[in-house]
Amino acid sequence: MRERDEQKQKAIKEKAMQIVAKQGIESFSMQKLAKAAKVSPATLYIYFKDKEDLLLQLCKEAGEKMMEMTFKNFDPSMSFSEGLKVQWVNRAKYCLKYPDQLMFLEQIRYSGLHEKYMGMMNESFKINMHSFVHNAIKRKELVNLSVEVYWSIAFAPLYNLIKFHQAGKSFGGRKFVFSEKIMMETFELVLKALQP
Repeated sequence: MRERDEQKQKAIKEKAMQIVAKQGIESFSMQKLAKAAKVSPATLYIYFKDKEDLLLQLCKEAGEKMMEMTFKNFDPSMSFSEGLKVQWVNRAKYCLKYPDQLMFLEQIRYSGLHEKYMGMMNESFKINMHSFVHNAIKRKELVNLSVEVYWSIAFAPLYNLIKFHQAGKSFGGRKFVFSEKIMMETFELVLKALQP
């Protein structure tokens, strides 16, 4: 059996993430990856058991990077406005720095692998988020909403701005560039919608 080459493995993972991010999971195959990474298909199986193993490893790494950045300077005991702002700033930094990871995770969200990915997610993410929201409701800084409604109001506007930025345009082909000013203007409206 051939020896593992860490640099080669990293390059293969990066190529796999780019393919999934740009073309979707349905069109991703180990054959396509081997060709794009300029390695033999057999080489892929030195590093990964199969396609699912590779994709789940990528999920784990991207998810950990996203959590690490999301929770930088964040504490679940913060006031709701302060804690949400920290998360917005951190999430924006992650999305802008790692666009392929963001698109990759988005593809996973709507695939059959999503439940397995959620099962692998670090418990601290769930605990921190639950604690933050629970504390804010208890202090009457946040209205009590279902998780789906909360998520849609709290974070979907930020992710839509990021998508406009990645496309370089918004509605009708109008040029769009993400900025802190636009982000904070949107953030203030989100706070108004979530606070009692």
